[in-house]
Order: sequence, then C-alpha cells, then structure tokens
Amino acid sequence: MKIRNIAIIAHVDHGKTALTDALMRQTNTVKDDVSMDSNKLEQERGITIYSKNASLMYEDNKINIVDTPGHADFSSEVERVLRSIDSVLLLVDAQEGPMPQTKFVLKKSLELNLKPIVIINKIDKPAARVEEVHDEVLELFMDLGASDDQLNFKTIYTIAKEGKAFAKMGDKSDNLDPLLKLILEQVEPASSDEDNDKQLKAQAFNLAYDNYLGRMAIVRIYQGELKQGETVVIKGEGDEFRVGKINKIFAFDGLKRAEVDKAVSGDIVMIAGLTDICIGETICNNSEQESLPVISIDEPTISIELMVNSSPFAGKEGKNVTGSKLKERLEKELEVNVGLKVDFDNVNAHYTVYGRGELHIAILLENMRRENFEMQVSQPKVIIKEDEGIKKEPFEEVIIDVPETMSGTVIDKLSKRKAKMINIKKQQDSQRLIFEIPTRGLLGYRSEFVVDTRGEGILTTRVIGFKEYVGVIDKSEHGSMISMETGKALAYALFNLEARGKIYIHPNTEVYSGMVIGSFLKGGDTWVNPCKGKKLTNVRASGSDDAIILAPPVEVSLEKGLEIMKDDEYLEVTPQSIRLRKEYLSQTAKAKQSKGLK
Repeated sequence: MKIRNIAIIAHVDHGKTALTDALMRQTNTVKDDVSMDSNKLEQERGITIYSKNASLMYEDNKINIVDTPGHADFSSEVERVLRSIDSVLLLVDAQEGPMPQTKFVLKKSLELNLKPIVIINKIDKPAARVEEVHDEVLELFMDLGASDDQLNFKTIYTIAKEGKAFAKMGDKSDNLDPLLKLILEQVEPASSDEDNDKQLKAQAFNLAYDNYLGRMAIVRIYQGELKQGETVVIKGEGDEFRVGKINKIFAFDGLKRAEVDKAVSGDIVMIAGLTDICIGETICNNSEQESLPVISIDEPTISIELMVNSSPFAGKEGKNVTGSKLKERLEKELEVNVGLKVDFDNVNAHYTVYGRGELHIAILLENMRRENFEMQVSQPKVIIKEDEGIKKEPFEEVIIDVPETMSGTVIDKLSKRKAKMINIKKQQDSQRLIFEIPTRGLLGYRSEFVVDTRGEGILTTRVIGFKEYVGVIDKSEHGSMISMETGKALAYALFNLEARGKIYIHPNTEVYSGMVIGSFLKGGDTWVNPCKGKKLTNVRASGSDDAIILAPPVEVSLEKGLEIMKDDEYLEVTPQSIRLRKEYLSQTAKAKQSKGLK
C-alpha cells in the first residue's frame, strides 16, 4: 500500500472543509451527515479553527488529508502542518480569487519546496471569473518567487458542495475522480521499502489531549517503523535528549482513530506515552541520530490581561472562579495551542495571554466560558518590541472589497489610522483596496467598517510581520455610558438614554454601578441611571402614556467586546453573560485613583 500525505489550504470560506467532506463521502469513508468540522464552535461559526487529520483509500492508495484553518489568527495551525506533508491542494474561490490567507499559506508552501495543485472552487457561482482567477494565482506564484517547477502547477476545477471535479472547464463529471487521479499522478508516495529498513525518525507536528491517555502527539514518520511498547529517544534543537516509551499508536481511519501495533515510514499517526513531547521534536532510536529541522511558529502579535472576576456579580453564574482554576486551565491550553503564550509570573492571579489576533483569544475565552469558567480580561494591546534599538510593532495587510461609492469613506478612515494604500483594483461591481496598516490601527475598526459600508464590504487581513513603530494613532472614539446604580434596567430609562448613544442591554437586565450599558456619542464618559422609573400619578395623559418602543440593542459578543472596550475597562466573561465594566466601579473610586489616593 502506498501512502500519500496532502494538506488542503485556502483563505477562510473558500471551501476546504466542503471539499474534504466530499472526498470522504465519495470514498465511503464517512456518512453523509459527518463533517471534518466536528467542534461545536466550528459548526456554529462555519469556520475551521483546529487542523484535523483524516485518511481515505482510493485505488489501493492511502491518502492522509490534513484540513487546515483559513483564518489568519490560526496560522500557527497551518505552519506546522505544512512540514509534515508532501503536497498541498491550494483552494481558491472562483469569484474572490487569491485573498490574504491564500498568499500566506502559499508563501509557506513554496518556501518548503512543495508543489501545489491549484483547485479553483465554486465555479458555479454566477459571478465566477475562472480565467481571471487562474491568471491571478499564476501572478501570485511569480510574486512569491516560485521555482520553474512550482510555476508549472496543475489546475483542476470543482464544485465542492456537489462533489464534482473537472479536469478542464466544459468537461462533464458527476464525482471527484479527476481530482483523486490527479493527486495520485502529482504527489509522490511518502516512502519506499528502503525507508522502512532505516532507523526510526519521526517528528511531532501537532498535539492532542485525552483525559485518560494525557498528552498525545500527531507525528509524521519519515523513516523506519514505530512500534507500540518500544523505548525511543526524543531530541530537540541541541544535543540534549531524553528517553520515553510509546504506550499506544493510533492510525487514522477516515475521521476515526484505530489502535495499531506499529506504523511504517510515510504514515501520519497519533501516539500516547510521551507526555512531555513538544511540537518539532524528533523521535528516533538513539541519541546519535541527527534531529529533523525544528518547526518554527510565528510569534504572537497581541496580548490581554486575564484575571479573576471582581465584579459585584462575580460567582453567580460560573463554577470555576478562582485564580488556581484559571491557571490550571491555561496550562492545559498550552499543551495543545502552540500559537498561544501565557506569562504566569504576575501576582494576584493576573495572567498575561499572548495570541495571534482577537479571534484567536476570543475562541479560548469562549471555550472557557462553556466550561463554566468566570473571568475578566483587559483591552487587547499590540506587542511592541525593539530590534537593534528600533521600536517595532506588528503590521497587517488588509484587503477590502467595497462598492465604489463607499471607497472614499474607507480610505479616509484608514488613512487616519496610519494605513498606507498599496494597490487599488477595479472588480466587476466593486473596488478592491489593498492597505498595509499597524495592527494597532486596525483594532476597533471592524464595527465602524460594517456601518460605513452598510454591511456590503468585505474586510480580510493577514499579519505581515513587525515594522518600525509609526507613532500615535488618533482614533475618534465614542465614550461610554456607565450605570451609576445597581438594580434592574427599565425600558423608560433606556428610552430616554437612546438619544445619547447606542444601548448594549435589554430592559429588565440586571446592572451594577460601574457597568458599561452603552456608547456615548459626544465622546468622554457619562454616568447615567438606567434603573430610573417614570413617576406615576393618578392622571392619565393621552398620547404620552403609549407603549415604549425601543430600538434593538447592540449585542456585545466576545469579539465585539474585545473590539469596542476602552483601556480603562474590563470585559466580564461568564457562562451566561458578557458584560463591559469600568476598572473603577464608582465615580468616587475613579476620582481617588486619578488623584493617587487609595
């Protein structure tokens, strides 16, 4: 049996998981209702968050497939996967063409000398522009310095949701056989009989956690055989090594894992027993063997402070509320989430969490709140560093598709946030604007963008690295509307407050002093009483006593809260609620703090 290892890479929502699911269904590996996106958060949000392994059989060949995330915040998942496979399927939307994450994952693939197979997906879209997109992909290959061999890529056309692939436009097909045959033609087998006879050399590229087996590693075997019960040597970058024992080996059978006694060269398997193994470490037979090149992960770009919830409502909804519980959960997350870093040195259960973006951190917080944790977090801040005496900050490439009539507003807003326009392209019914902007300037802009473009614009980003610090960014921000009372918010009070700004809460919501209940349009903060009721008399006034009709409030989700919060505010996260609050919960406490009093 020959083994071929491939990864499917693309920008978010270009159809990676849909294609993987279709391949699995065609080869009778899974049932119709089973999907690679098995995580609840992935199903709710419609995006891939965690890279996942699967396998299928086609014409006596085993094809190991790794489905990777398309969102830039989870790029660390993609980076390590690319080191473990032999080719990639680069998926591009037939209408949108190459997008920021397409550029990122392709760049990483080309650097590793992988030869991608290009798949132009969603060719059934009314606005599909197949030939143009093919030329854009070729142009992208050249821009990224692809070799002559890489430029000679094969292209196939698909409608992933219908499970159809076409070798050429105009061909007829009712399945994915053209794609599967192309994979067998273009992707070399992962090993030969000679590789099986060599000494063991495998590398961990992903981690998993099992409540019974503990930390587990997903490894690619480059040569030799891996046997259950054998003692192995684990090596990192230097000459240091340690010894461990393989307790269990699991091969991938479709989406399931099947326990096996041994695994051969070229295969991708999951192993248990090496509880301290890290991503990039080499598993071999003896300490004199040379280690495989270490897998590097791009560094985090933003940080938040995560701490014990100290609001008046603390402990009412969650069970895990102590600093020790939070620390234990963060340590567990570090076992598998390599893009995350945590500083545990801070006192009073106050931890600094470093991540690749707001969504990366929001997913962690969402998982914690679903596990009955309560916490509060500070405003996200970008990581500033010094390189040879030069102050540097993270920059992002922003691609915006927007109707031409609205492009002026977008350009004006981003220019004030220190964005530099790189290119502008005319699309069929819109303009594509390409900017480079400090991550600092992008924080808090997405909600403005939705309003400015009336929901018609598309904004996507990717981190392009650290560049020289650009100085102060002047953002015209609204102030906060803060409750000065503790109690139940009343419709009468909220109706009178609507004229001052946007309200974040519904009537009958329990509020406390210091809780942010809305934004204040005039700038600065204002303290209000959302619990104030109407004074009642025994005289009914015609017209003025009609039913109060409120505008729908702005729902504060995790991502929304992280985006709109100010630097003197905390986001309170509990299993049932997400609230914005001030660091100091009363005007008196705030005044004392500003004067340096306790």
